[in-house]
Amino acid sequence: MHTGGYLTTIPNNQSMLPGDFFQVRNGEIQLLGNIFRRGIIRAEEVSFGYEIRLNPAAWSFGDGVNKAYSGRSIAQSVVEGSFEFSKQVLAFSGKGSFMFKGTQPEAVKILNWNDFQQSLIIKLTTALYSFRELYVVTETVTLSDCTLAVAGASKAELEIATESENFGLADIFGHGSAKTIQSKDIEYYQRIEKRRPLFFKAKKLDVQNERVEMFVNDLLYMTQGYEAWAADFYNYGFEFDHTFHPQKMQFEKAGVLEMLQANELNPTTALQYFKWADTSMDDLEKLFSVYGN
Repeated sequence: MHTGGYLTTIPNNQSMLPGDFFQVRNGEIQLLGNIFRRGIIRAEEVSFGYEIRLNPAAWSFGDGVNKAYSGRSIAQSVVEGSFEFSKQVLAFSGKGSFMFKGTQPEAVKILNWNDFQQSLIIKLTTALYSFRELYVVTETVTLSDCTLAVAGASKAELEIATESENFGLADIFGHGSAKTIQSKDIEYYQRIEKRRPLFFKAKKLDVQNERVEMFVNDLLYMTQGYEAWAADFYNYGFEFDHTFHPQKMQFEKAGVLEMLQANELNPTTALQYFKWADTSMDDLEKLFSVYGN
């Protein structure tokens, strides 16, 4: 929401590169390959944009955190004598409250996705593979450094300080010279000082709305007279309340494709059934869905 649609693999720290394709299973990203490394799309077919500068203000944000203390202090050193330093205490209001700061964001992007996105659908769904659910990374972001702190309980605290000059009362969280003095109930803290591709945008394989509507209407039609048929077919006194009626929203998009007749989905018809869509908050929610919970 803050960065303009980029997802992140933190805290798993899994690198994601343009062309990587993956599925989400049990709340985890399962990387399956790269369309360029596998030769699904040839190198001469793709054009990349490198070092695309992004708005740095979009990569510094938090939730439920305030400065409980911010000031300058003087300390004594045996070697250097007295010296001045800046100190801040960050107070986290509840479990899951966080602070994130990244600097110098740069993107690497597939510039001509539209040139091969249709042929990619055909190859991934019928010609080379038979995927029905899949994500393909189209853009990745690196930061010169980034820092993330997440509270594990209410009233968590993080005390940080720096000896660097000219800070005054400015924010020092995430600065390279900042050091953690002490912490309380901080569940996760990480600082990365390399340009690792941990942030990305992706396209997801989606089913054409017209086809979904057609299949769902067929399925709803097939449910008519179901109870009357069951009463006649089975030699048992099943009792029905005649109040349940399936609704359109009960049918998953990818699931309706399982009703296709054999050979109905092929390289010639693939584009009639599939399209690419942008990832959304619904896809992000899958990273927090674990079977059994």
